[in-house]
Amino acid sequence: MGKPRSIDRNQVLDAAEEIIERNGAAALTIDAVAKAVGISKGGVQSCFGAKHNLVNAMLERWGKHYDACFEKTAGAAAEQLSSVEQVKTHVRITATEEALIARAACHLSAMLESKDQKDWVRAWHAERLGKLDVATEEGRRARVAYLAVEGAFMLRYFGLAEMSEQEWRDAFHDIEQLAGG
Repeated sequence: MGKPRSIDRNQVLDAAEEIIERNGAAALTIDAVAKAVGISKGGVQSCFGAKHNLVNAMLERWGKHYDACFEKTAGAAAEQLSSVEQVKTHVRITATEEALIARAACHLSAMLESKDQKDWVRAWHAERLGKLDVATEEGRRARVAYLAVEGAFMLRYFGLAEMSEQEWRDAFHDIEQLAGG
Protein backbone atom coordinates (compact mmCIF):
# COMPACT_ATOMS: atom_id res chain seq x y z
CA MET A 1 0.00 0.00 0.00
CA GLY A 2 1.46 3.37 -1.06
CA LYS A 3 1.77 6.50 0.99
CA PRO A 4 -1.34 8.70 0.75
CA ARG A 5 -0.86 11.70 -1.51
CA SER A 6 -0.67 15.01 0.34
CA ILE A 7 -2.99 17.76 -0.79
CA ASP A 8 -1.57 21.17 -1.63
CA ARG A 9 -3.92 23.66 0.07
CA ASN A 10 -2.70 26.53 -2.13
CA GLN A 11 -3.45 24.51 -5.24
CA VAL A 12 -6.98 23.90 -3.96
CA LEU A 13 -7.42 27.60 -3.16
CA ASP A 14 -6.09 28.56 -6.60
CA ALA A 15 -8.60 26.21 -8.23
CA ALA A 16 -11.47 27.64 -6.17
CA GLU A 17 -10.54 31.20 -7.18
CA GLU A 18 -10.27 30.20 -10.82
CA ILE A 19 -13.73 28.60 -10.73
CA ILE A 20 -15.24 31.81 -9.35
CA GLU A 21 -13.36 34.00 -11.80
CA ARG A 22 -14.42 31.93 -14.81
CA ASN A 23 -17.92 30.86 -13.85
CA GLY A 24 -19.10 33.01 -10.93
CA ALA A 25 -19.68 32.30 -7.27
CA ALA A 26 -22.59 29.93 -7.88
CA ALA A 27 -20.20 27.52 -9.62
CA LEU A 28 -18.04 27.15 -6.50
CA THR A 29 -18.78 23.75 -5.02
CA ILE A 30 -16.63 21.21 -3.23
CA ASP A 31 -17.19 18.85 -6.15
CA ALA A 32 -16.12 21.44 -8.75
CA VAL A 33 -12.96 22.22 -6.79
CA ALA A 34 -12.14 18.53 -6.39
CA LYS A 35 -12.53 17.93 -10.14
CA ALA A 36 -10.40 20.98 -10.97
CA VAL A 37 -7.57 19.77 -8.74
CA GLY A 38 -7.95 16.09 -9.62
CA ILE A 39 -8.71 14.86 -6.11
CA SER A 40 -11.77 13.47 -4.39
CA LYS A 41 -14.45 15.55 -2.69
CA GLY A 42 -13.27 13.94 0.53
CA GLY A 43 -9.79 15.29 -0.15
CA VAL A 44 -11.10 18.85 -0.37
CA GLN A 45 -13.24 18.29 2.72
CA SER A 46 -10.27 16.90 4.63
CA CYS A 47 -8.44 20.20 3.95
CA PHE A 48 -11.29 22.62 4.55
CA GLY A 49 -14.36 20.82 5.82
CA ALA A 50 -17.24 22.78 4.33
CA LYS A 51 -17.39 25.31 1.49
CA HIS A 52 -17.70 28.09 4.09
CA ASN A 53 -14.25 27.20 5.44
CA LEU A 54 -12.81 27.09 1.92
CA VAL A 55 -14.03 30.65 1.29
CA ASN A 56 -12.70 31.74 4.70
CA ALA A 57 -9.30 30.31 3.76
CA MET A 58 -9.45 32.24 0.47
CA LEU A 59 -10.21 35.46 2.38
CA GLU A 60 -7.42 34.84 4.87
CA ARG A 61 -4.90 34.18 2.11
CA TRP A 62 -6.01 37.31 0.26
CA GLY A 63 -5.61 39.35 3.48
CA LYS A 64 -2.02 38.16 3.84
CA HIS A 65 -1.27 38.99 0.21
CA TYR A 66 -2.86 42.43 0.61
CA ASP A 67 -0.81 43.16 3.74
CA ALA A 68 2.41 42.17 1.96
CA CYS A 69 1.48 44.29 -1.05
CA PHE A 70 0.60 47.19 1.25
CA GLU A 71 4.00 47.09 2.96
CA LYS A 72 5.79 46.83 -0.38
CA THR A 73 3.81 49.74 -1.87
CA ALA A 74 3.99 51.99 1.20
CA GLY A 75 7.46 51.01 2.27
CA ALA A 76 6.13 50.53 5.80
CA ALA A 77 3.54 48.59 7.78
CA ALA A 78 0.08 50.14 7.95
CA GLU A 79 0.47 50.80 11.69
CA GLN A 80 3.40 53.10 10.95
CA LEU A 81 1.38 55.36 8.65
CA SER A 82 -1.33 57.91 9.27
CA SER A 83 -4.86 56.87 8.37
CA VAL A 84 -4.76 59.23 5.39
CA GLU A 85 -1.50 57.67 4.14
CA GLN A 86 -3.10 54.25 4.54
CA VAL A 87 -5.98 55.33 2.29
CA LYS A 88 -3.56 56.76 -0.28
CA THR A 89 -1.70 53.44 -0.33
CA HIS A 90 -4.99 51.55 -0.73
CA VAL A 91 -5.86 53.76 -3.72
CA ARG A 92 -2.46 52.99 -5.32
CA ILE A 93 -2.86 49.25 -4.72
CA THR A 94 -6.36 49.15 -6.18
CA ALA A 95 -5.20 51.14 -9.21
CA THR A 96 -2.21 48.97 -10.04
CA GLU A 97 -2.31 45.48 -8.52
CA GLU A 98 -4.51 43.71 -11.07
CA ALA A 99 -4.04 40.12 -9.81
CA LEU A 100 -4.64 41.05 -6.17
CA ILE A 101 -7.76 43.04 -7.00
CA ALA A 102 -9.18 40.39 -9.34
CA ARG A 103 -8.73 37.89 -6.52
CA ALA A 104 -10.62 40.23 -4.17
CA ALA A 105 -13.54 40.33 -6.61
CA CYS A 106 -13.65 36.53 -6.58
CA HIS A 107 -13.73 36.47 -2.83
CA LEU A 108 -16.40 39.11 -2.56
CA SER A 109 -18.68 37.28 -4.94
CA ALA A 110 -18.20 34.02 -3.04
CA MET A 111 -18.67 35.49 0.40
CA LEU A 112 -22.03 37.04 -0.39
CA GLU A 113 -23.54 33.75 0.72
CA SER A 114 -22.35 34.00 4.31
CA LYS A 115 -23.04 36.48 7.12
CA ASP A 116 -19.70 35.65 8.76
CA GLN A 117 -17.80 36.44 5.60
CA LYS A 118 -19.77 39.67 5.05
CA ASP A 119 -18.88 40.59 8.63
CA TRP A 120 -15.19 39.96 7.89
CA VAL A 121 -15.30 42.32 4.90
CA ARG A 122 -17.28 44.92 6.87
CA ALA A 123 -14.69 44.82 9.65
CA TRP A 124 -11.85 45.10 7.11
CA HIS A 125 -13.35 48.28 5.64
CA ALA A 126 -14.38 49.67 9.02
CA GLU A 127 -10.78 49.36 10.20
CA ARG A 128 -9.66 51.59 7.34
CA LEU A 129 -12.49 54.11 7.37
CA GLY A 130 -12.84 54.26 11.15
CA LYS A 131 -9.34 55.61 11.64
CA LEU A 132 -9.93 58.69 9.51
CA ASP A 133 -10.45 61.97 11.31
CA VAL A 134 -13.38 63.27 9.29
CA ALA A 135 -13.42 66.47 11.35
CA THR A 136 -10.50 67.55 9.16
CA GLU A 137 -10.52 68.43 5.47
CA GLU A 138 -7.74 65.89 4.88
CA GLY A 139 -9.75 63.14 6.58
CA ARG A 140 -12.91 63.95 4.61
CA ARG A 141 -10.97 63.98 1.32
CA ALA A 142 -9.39 60.64 2.19
CA ARG A 143 -12.83 59.19 3.02
CA VAL A 144 -14.23 60.31 -0.34
CA ALA A 145 -11.16 58.91 -2.13
CA TYR A 146 -11.57 55.57 -0.33
CA LEU A 147 -15.25 55.36 -1.24
CA ALA A 148 -14.46 56.36 -4.84
CA VAL A 149 -11.80 53.68 -5.23
CA GLU A 150 -14.07 51.01 -3.78
CA GLY A 151 -16.90 52.11 -6.08
CA ALA A 152 -14.61 52.00 -9.12
CA PHE A 153 -13.44 48.53 -8.08
CA MET A 154 -17.01 47.23 -7.73
CA LEU A 155 -18.13 48.71 -11.05
CA ARG A 156 -15.17 47.36 -12.97
CA TYR A 157 -14.71 43.91 -11.49
CA PHE A 158 -18.37 43.01 -11.26
CA GLY A 159 -18.80 43.96 -14.90
CA LEU A 160 -21.13 46.88 -14.19
CA ALA A 161 -19.05 49.46 -16.08
CA GLU A 162 -16.50 48.92 -18.80
CA MET A 163 -13.29 50.91 -18.49
CA SER A 164 -10.31 50.83 -20.77
CA GLU A 165 -6.92 50.65 -19.10
CA GLN A 166 -6.44 54.35 -19.85
CA GLU A 167 -9.81 55.26 -18.29
CA TRP A 168 -8.89 53.17 -15.24
CA ARG A 169 -5.53 54.94 -14.85
CA ASP A 170 -7.12 58.36 -15.40
CA ALA A 171 -9.81 57.70 -12.79
CA PHE A 172 -7.20 56.65 -10.26
CA HIS A 173 -5.06 59.66 -11.04
CA ASP A 174 -8.09 61.84 -10.24
CA ILE A 175 -8.79 59.87 -7.05
CA GLU A 176 -5.18 60.21 -5.91
CA GLN A 177 -5.38 63.97 -6.51
CA LEU A 178 -8.57 64.10 -4.48
CA ALA A 179 -6.82 62.31 -1.63
CA GLY A 180 -4.02 64.84 -1.82
CA GLY A 181 -1.50 62.53 -3.47
